[in-house]
Amino acid sequence: MIVIRKVQLDGRTCDVLIDGNRFSEIGPDLSAPEAEEIDGSGFAILPPFYNAHTHAAMVVLRGAADDLNLFDWLSGHIWPAEAKLTKEDVYEANIRAIREMILSGTVFFNDMYWYPETAVQAADEMGVRACIGSVFLDGIQNAQEDQVRNFERLLDAPRSHRIQIGLAPHAVYTVSPEKLRLCGTLARKHGARVHIHASETLKEVEDCLREHGVTPIRHLENCGILETDAVLAHCVHLTDADREILVRRQVTLAHCPRSNMKLASGMFSWKAAIQAGCSIALGTDGAASSNNLDLGEEVKFAALSAKIQAQDPTAGSAKEVFHAATGFGAERFGIDAGEIAVGKLADCILVNLNNIRLKSGHSLISDMVYSADSECIDTVICDGRILLKNRQFIV
Repeated sequence: MIVIRKVQLDGRTCDVLIDGNRFSEIGPDLSAPEAEEIDGSGFAILPPFYNAHTHAAMVVLRGAADDLNLFDWLSGHIWPAEAKLTKEDVYEANIRAIREMILSGTVFFNDMYWYPETAVQAADEMGVRACIGSVFLDGIQNAQEDQVRNFERLLDAPRSHRIQIGLAPHAVYTVSPEKLRLCGTLARKHGARVHIHASETLKEVEDCLREHGVTPIRHLENCGILETDAVLAHCVHLTDADREILVRRQVTLAHCPRSNMKLASGMFSWKAAIQAGCSIALGTDGAASSNNLDLGEEVKFAALSAKIQAQDPTAGSAKEVFHAATGFGAERFGIDAGEIAVGKLADCILVNLNNIRLKSGHSLISDMVYSADSECIDTVICDGRILLKNRQFIV
């Protein structure tokens, strides 16, 4: 049991009681004689971040291949470097990545990478939440039968209740239609989520039109991927018809503005997606292309890029973008969190209101989006467990 004393919540001072892994009471001067106490004076309590798209272990490739276009970056540098990574390398990289995410207020990540069992182990040990995808790819490492076996083995292996297992076919240009249909079938059979890159670059769209006669979004629909619980990363180059499909199929877009800018993949139209009714969460992508796992930075870039793309300063409001990274991110992955409220899972961060970047006091959410950096985050709690306190790791 934990009680956070005299913390700011929505502009009022209160105590917040955590019993087990849920918020059990919120109010003034709560009686909790047996609880561990945290002095919340000078702090505000907020929902943490939920990273909807990343390749966590790519922290080992940070800075290894900068200032290149996506396909040169992947085929000429990233894939050859990844071929040399051992299972032990990837496990250690996942630990480093999760520590980086915790320091910047993230308690969940949706991952796609090799040796997914190491990500399950690392997330479990570090006390965070995750959806770990089993990779499906043509022509690299494993035959199709092995990839199916790997997914089912991962699904059946013991794991924390905080860890979900999904399928992660890489993209329409690296996974055949037959294998995409197989992933859709497996997802429906096991009730698993599908996580895939989609419409990231113009080249991807043009190649898909030439090869399949349709856009990547329509191709994924034709292959049955969008009949599943699907999360599509990037979605930079969408037509109106694509957006209609995504809304009708209740697909989530994982927007990664920093990676899209750095690789010059294009500028996602936040305003058009919102007006169409699309559901948008935020992701950092991997640290080889972002180049860090700080979702707070992603929030700022998402808000700013929405405005410049639409030439409209009202696009991508602070409230809208912050919710995409917090409450909606949790909701989208079936996590009963993302809100500081009685009965919700006890995921939260404490931010230091005395930090110079938060001192104005006009709007905490605006300050978190446009001004704050990770140094503003003092304490991180996930599932009722303190992971970071006074910016020191407890795990």
